[in-house]
Amino acid sequence: MLPPLVGVLLLVSGAPKVARRSLRAQAARSALPRLLKDPDRAVWVLRGTGVAELAVGVGLLTAVPAAAVGGALLGAAFLGYLVAGRAVAPESSCGCTASDSAPIGWHAFARAGAVAAGAGVGALAGDPWWTALAERPGVSSAVLLAGGAALAWLAAAPEHQWRVPLRRLRIRLFGHPLDTGAAGTPVAASVELLERSLAWETVAPIIRSGLLEHWEEDGWRILHYAGAQRVGDAERPVSVLFALDARATRDGLTERVIRVGVVDRETEEVLTPELVVAPGA
Repeated sequence: MLPPLVGVLLLVSGAPKVARRSLRAQAARSALPRLLKDPDRAVWVLRGTGVAELAVGVGLLTAVPAAAVGGALLGAAFLGYLVAGRAVAPESSCGCTASDSAPIGWHAFARAGAVAAGAGVGALAGDPWWTALAERPGVSSAVLLAGGAALAWLAAAPEHQWRVPLRRLRIRLFGHPLDTGAAGTPVAASVELLERSLAWETVAPIIRSGLLEHWEEDGWRILHYAGAQRVGDAERPVSVLFALDARATRDGLTERVIRVGVVDRETEEVLTPELVVAPGA
């Protein structure tokens, strides 16, 4: 009964990597850019991993013999990547899911180990899993339910799940530890929140610098970056401006609204979303 459980887990983790149009933010949070020395290659590796997960997952559900071996090898590769990622970039996430932002922890290793062990045991099974389900429905159903609950708990990053509610309770009772009163939260906290947002992912391909300057206006914190806009065979310099709540943090309870503006640095023309095209697009 292990192959279908591992197959569903691989389908759940692999589908978003293939279906999403952009994986740049998810790849950037992982250790892949540091390991591969190339952010663009990291995106392709992440998408290729999703394709492999889908292929192996479908194979495990349909009892293709080679799929169990492939799943065991995929799980072993995951474990090797996690070890390397923990050594090179311990603050990075595993990149397993689009929402995973917590550093590589025990749950990531447990999830990869479950894939390797479950598929490996499945490779030794002589009959497809539905045969066992038909012969022993009670025991098989119990194994499916228990195993499914365990894998769902691991897939949801339990370490992150229970820490976030506790942090929010602490903030509600005692206030945010980084709160500086009228000055709002530190700029570094705003930058971290921004770089984990969909707004950042949308215009990240045209950004060419780190944070250049910042200021506050009417409760908004404005963050200024330099960028480059493709126009034919040339690129024109632009300014990319983000506006977000000056008191917003990752664990805060305020609305996380982020506004984006792109301005031509030579003409000071505000570019509409239709005119913002990533280089190479």
